[in-house]
Amino acid sequence: MLLKLPPSIMLRLMNEDQIIAYLKENDIKKIKFAFADIDGVLRGKVIHLKKFMDGLEGGYGFCDVVWGWDSSDACYDNVKLTGWHTGYPDQLCRIDLSTFRTVPWDENIPFFLGDFSKADGNDLPACGRSLLKRIAKQCDDLGYHPEFAQEFEWFNFSETPQSLKEKSFTNLENLTPGMFGYSILRTSLNDEFYNDLFDLLLQFDVPLEGLHTETGPGVYEAAILHDHVLAAADKAVLFKTAVKEIANKHGIMATFMAKWNENLPGCSGHIHQSLWTKDQSKNLFYSADDEYNMSDLHKHYLAGQLHCLPQILPMYAPTINSYKRLVEGAWAPTTVTWGIDNRTTALRVIHTSENYTRLETRIPGSDTNPYIAMAAALASGLYGIKNKLPLNIPATVGNGYQDTRNGSLSANLYDATNLMKDSALAKEMFGDAFVDHFTNTRLWECRQFGKSVTDWELKRYFEII
Repeated sequence: MLLKLPPSIMLRLMNEDQIIAYLKENDIKKIKFAFADIDGVLRGKVIHLKKFMDGLEGGYGFCDVVWGWDSSDACYDNVKLTGWHTGYPDQLCRIDLSTFRTVPWDENIPFFLGDFSKADGNDLPACGRSLLKRIAKQCDDLGYHPEFAQEFEWFNFSETPQSLKEKSFTNLENLTPGMFGYSILRTSLNDEFYNDLFDLLLQFDVPLEGLHTETGPGVYEAAILHDHVLAAADKAVLFKTAVKEIANKHGIMATFMAKWNENLPGCSGHIHQSLWTKDQSKNLFYSADDEYNMSDLHKHYLAGQLHCLPQILPMYAPTINSYKRLVEGAWAPTTVTWGIDNRTTALRVIHTSENYTRLETRIPGSDTNPYIAMAAALASGLYGIKNKLPLNIPATVGNGYQDTRNGSLSANLYDATNLMKDSALAKEMFGDAFVDHFTNTRLWECRQFGKSVTDWELKRYFEII
């Protein structure tokens, strides 16, 4: 029987004593918690109430192999942080009580997010949430409130993990056929799943601003309501896993690959952002005196993102597959450009009203780690503000794919990673240890791909060569 719970927002407002009292009053014996690894994959445990209470101060031990292996649990051989050379000791994960929510599709089990931040500030360099917390504090110290949101596109399939394996990820059955963007009809074919997404995510404190089909067979798109950058990243991370779990309940598989099929559109993970006064009463990106309602602060922020973009691209495009989406004519940028309401540029300025004036960073795909991608966006924007970078690059009018005046994005993960690995700018913004660990994990990814034999190679060379 499901517990009768207060609204999800009330759970987040509880202090430690109130949370403990709530758990005891409801006779709760088990708690689930998780953190996002370097790829944004949630790793976690279910623990007893006593274990939960005992670890609130000191943390919970996790074998640090979770920072020493890739998304397929293969151990890196090129990172310093952990490995056979360290013996894979425990690292302490600390729960953030402000992330308290319950999982409505799993008997309302209490759930928390954690990270590897330490009280003395000596955080684990690999932890994306800890990284974002440090960047958000820099923003706070400058007197700004960062308001962020991420939107996602993803494909849905009438498949199971077992059927994917049996089919070797080929000849998959899309949830619905045809290219039906913004279709009301298509969602009615799976209305129980569609309604569950909106309703259960709301109960999970991941409220959606909008949900609709996107062009492509079985493609959905969701925009998450904006929030403070850390809460926005939490919601984005939780959204991806929640969608997969809700889909599984309906016999559906969801994928957030950036580009699963060369003949179909890719899946974006655009980031929307603005800076406000600390009391959130004024949007500091807005100016009524500018032609496009852009304040000087907004222009410095945008200039910072343009300046930093080529050197931190893997933080937005972290996989081999990411770059299959970043191609001309695929609704994803390929050049270092910005424009006013222009969906062909890397950065899109939206100025429909004072409250909704914002910047959309369009490089990220749905395969991003939201903590790392948002840290990249905020840090580079703040870099522009701190250094008062002028917006010297003119806005692109028309086709951004053809506007190469300020250069093009790296075309693959290897080139992008090597640029970041050697970047003094990246190390200045994120620290030597993070850049070293993160870029080495990306180079590992390149090596794994480089030694694989693909279906394309078999079809191309097997018979004729």
